[in-house]
Amino acid sequence: MEEKERGVFSSGCPGCKRAGACTGCSRREPRGKLLATDWLADIPGVDPKGVVEVMFKNTRVGFYTNPSALPLKIGDIVAVEASPGHDIGRVTMVGPLVAMQMKKAGLKAGTELKKVFRIARPNDIEKFEEARAREHSTMIRARSIAEELGLAMKIGDVEYQGDGGKAIFYYIADERVDFRKLIRILADTFKVRIEMKQIGARQEAGRIGGIGPCGRPLCCSSWMSKFVSVGTGSARLQDLSMNPQKLAGQCAKLKCCLNFEVDSYAEAQKQLPPKDVTLETKDGSYYYFKPDILARTITYSTDKNIPANLVTISASRAFEIIALNKQGIRVDALDPDSDDTPESEYGDIIGQDSLTRFDKNRKKKKKKRKPGDPSEQIPVERIQKKPQVNSRPDKPAADYTNRIRGKKGNGNSHNNGNFVPKK
Repeated sequence: MEEKERGVFSSGCPGCKRAGACTGCSRREPRGKLLATDWLADIPGVDPKGVVEVMFKNTRVGFYTNPSALPLKIGDIVAVEASPGHDIGRVTMVGPLVAMQMKKAGLKAGTELKKVFRIARPNDIEKFEEARAREHSTMIRARSIAEELGLAMKIGDVEYQGDGGKAIFYYIADERVDFRKLIRILADTFKVRIEMKQIGARQEAGRIGGIGPCGRPLCCSSWMSKFVSVGTGSARLQDLSMNPQKLAGQCAKLKCCLNFEVDSYAEAQKQLPPKDVTLETKDGSYYYFKPDILARTITYSTDKNIPANLVTISASRAFEIIALNKQGIRVDALDPDSDDTPESEYGDIIGQDSLTRFDKNRKKKKKKRKPGDPSEQIPVERIQKKPQVNSRPDKPAADYTNRIRGKKGNGNSHNNGNFVPKK
């Protein structure tokens, strides 16, 4: 029985191999999507006939009464009332916290709820597995039928009821679609009761899953269960770039995480000076240019439209200058400590901060002279212009001149291809 349960909802404990919540081993079941921790589980006095929360496929959650007082706990596979027949789901919450979950779902306390029939039997699970095995083929066939009818819609998924008598078709459409003819064809084709349910692009992305630009799994596929509207005002409040490619997620809608820190930014922005206040100094006027909300710093510019002579000061300093300006006092500078240059902790003696310290000094290689290369030889005119000094009076000057020209004792020496007669 437990093996069958683990086959239907693959979230069993890896330690004791028990499907559902585990309290008997050191390795407890990892919490999954739509699962909330029951912090009041150890408090006695819980009504055994109270309401329980049951989860189905595609983030579908329902609330059911327990008239038979079954000993239900988180993780149990149960057969619940459906219209018509019964459905198979998994218990995700019991006890007094279910009332809080109902309040979050928008259900009133006096709402008439369906009931839990029994804990799922082996034949119930077998029938449910057979129905789930037909979901993919049914979806492919339904897509082809919708394409033949020319409907502007996309069927994203199919969910069969636990007894196989009903199928829910999840579809995406940008505009209103008349699918009455499609329902008749699908009912005749699959011999089940048809229910069409429209979902948004966010739900579709959560069903498919993926990795976000932050490097983590998508929030909609990992833990988010309800989606609220996201507007561009959230991006403006956080001073983000209004670039659609950066603000849009994989569903081509604005990222859900834009709403996560809006409240923190809104609270922090209340502690900043207003944008329309101009700071007056003896040098001129400074206008509000750009804030760093969480750091509580503001950058001011001397021009309204372009960044010029930017000065960044803290919010407390800005409020101080505003108070002085109201009294008619102009400060000397926005940041009085801007002229103070901090002393360095060390001195760059050996040039360790130089960007070119690792570059090798390339020395130019001198070309070797070749005997017959005229470009490397000394011109005769340069030699003749030099004064000839006979440092050795015991030898004639002609021999000394020939030695300078590269020849010894030969009056017929050649230099640069020119014949120099012996004097």
